[in-house]
Amino acid sequence: MTYLLLILGFVLLIKGADLLVDGSASLAKKYNISNIVIGLTIVAFGTSTPELIVSLIASMNGNTEIAIGNVVGSNIVNIFFILGVSSNNLPISDQK
Repeated sequence: MTYLLLILGFVLLIKGADLLVDGSASLAKKYNISNIVIGLTIVAFGTSTPELIVSLIASMNGNTEIAIGNVVGSNIVNIFFILGVSSNNLPISDQK
């Protein structure tokens, strides 16, 4: 029964994400917002929502240390991830 509920949860999660993306994209296109802005906004909300939920639950339970650590740690990881991806695309000069 547990595995069935887990699979059902994943199916509902995926379907809900599809509906959210389709709905928000069609609403943004209705207001003539470019595709790149739509995509970046959806990605931004999608990556920030789990951290927001964890921080909200932690702060409601009185665990403010977890909420603050979640925010600080997430920002550190995001900054270094972007720096790493950016530096990976730098051209390497020819060495003679």
